[in-house]
Amino acid sequence: MQHNRVGVRKLFKQFGHFSLVLLFGVSSLSAQSFEDFKRTEVASFQKYKDEKDEAFNKYLKAQWKEYNVYKGTPLYEKPKPKSIAQAKPLPVKSVGPKVRIEVASIKVPPQKEVVEKPIIVVELKPEPKESKVTKAIMLDFYGTTLGFDMPRGLEGAKFYPQNQKGISNFFDTAASSEYEVLVSELLKVGKEMQLNDWGLYLLVLDVSNHIFKNEDDSRLLSWFLFNKLGYAVKIGLANKHTILMHYSQKVIYSTPNYTFGGKKYYVVSNYAKGSVGNLYSYEQSYPGADKALDLALPKLPLFNSDIKSKTLSFKELGKEYTVPLSYNQNLINFMATYPQADYETFFNAPVDALTYKEIATALKKYVDGKHASDAMNFVLHFVQKSFEYQIDDQQFGREKVMFAQETLYFEKSDCEDRAILFSYLIKELFGVGVIGVKYKDHMTTALNVPMEGDLVRAGSRKFVVADPTYINATIGQSMPQYKSLRPENFIVVQKDL
Repeated sequence: MQHNRVGVRKLFKQFGHFSLVLLFGVSSLSAQSFEDFKRTEVASFQKYKDEKDEAFNKYLKAQWKEYNVYKGTPLYEKPKPKSIAQAKPLPVKSVGPKVRIEVASIKVPPQKEVVEKPIIVVELKPEPKESKVTKAIMLDFYGTTLGFDMPRGLEGAKFYPQNQKGISNFFDTAASSEYEVLVSELLKVGKEMQLNDWGLYLLVLDVSNHIFKNEDDSRLLSWFLFNKLGYAVKIGLANKHTILMHYSQKVIYSTPNYTFGGKKYYVVSNYAKGSVGNLYSYEQSYPGADKALDLALPKLPLFNSDIKSKTLSFKELGKEYTVPLSYNQNLINFMATYPQADYETFFNAPVDALTYKEIATALKKYVDGKHASDAMNFVLHFVQKSFEYQIDDQQFGREKVMFAQETLYFEKSDCEDRAILFSYLIKELFGVGVIGVKYKDHMTTALNVPMEGDLVRAGSRKFVVADPTYINATIGQSMPQYKSLRPENFIVVQKDL
């Protein structure tokens, strides 16, 4: 028997066959007792529309065990330097073909569409007289108004008593509700808004918080919905409160996590907030819910636009250069919620098309007609000098790797933020191969170009160092303290996203 993505099985036809067989095999039963039997069986099928739920809830009632917390892996083995000495500029040999940046080929929606993108309101189609919904939920999701309907029967879900039985009770009520419509609408919105896993995570949490004001009830609803969406998510108990844990194949840094069957489950809500301690939970996963939380951001979500503008400026050889740009504040707010994903996530995320078009247009005026080496050095100095250096602990009170879009927004940044921005610009403007180069306390980049200077070897290929944090340094000039050190690892920056 086939079942759809949210696990809803249509069992009534099968039940009819089962009843027919039973009718010929239990002639000794009285008519009244058989009717009672039918009513009991029908109630059971109506209670759980997905047979997996009944089996799973029985498992939730079994004995749980204690799991030890792992506080989380830090991004850097050593603290990053609080200040960076400036480099003594070296003469640059002009090499390579003359540059002409193509901006016209970049597809950007007309300005009117960017600013006045219609509000997305997701509403269910009119229901028959016996509606499956009891009340509407309206929320503002990063500038986009969304509407959902609350499934009938879900309002009765409650984490009571505040123990393992309370979790089983909540699941029992949620699984008996008309939850399928809500799950379907979440998938629909996720697709329409181009949400990645993190965007869908935030949406589920937002919906859950609107339905239940109590944090434990909200977490339990999120847990239930994530499992129905196919994600490997567990719930745990610590100090009479619920803990939501997501399975991730990749490390989520500085985030408490627990190991179940060799897989790490992360309490992403506690990123950079300290440990939640040991907890009690279950080993077995919800059947069919095996999808890992993937924080990759290959495409930007489609939020309504809240366009704002700023101008970056820097001085080079006594002359001041300006780079005006616009950005969507809703996108910045979304990125601010990100936990500490792997570096590939940040190095390979795009910049909003409008923002990039304006930067490319401004830089084009300054580099067109220059030799490739001079043009790339100009962009390197733009990243070095347009922002004040400040480590994350001073700026945010925690480690925070920024997307290139965020680095353009903030006035201050540190080494990996600049490396991510520079690698994006150098790849998009010049089509040059670039890698991130990570040391124990520093991040820089290196380019696959035939230029002289300090080199790093990644596999069989040589790359020339280009450090966006070492102010005044040119391509091929690395900080003295890192010249003789072997990098910890390299971050591959994909050319075609």
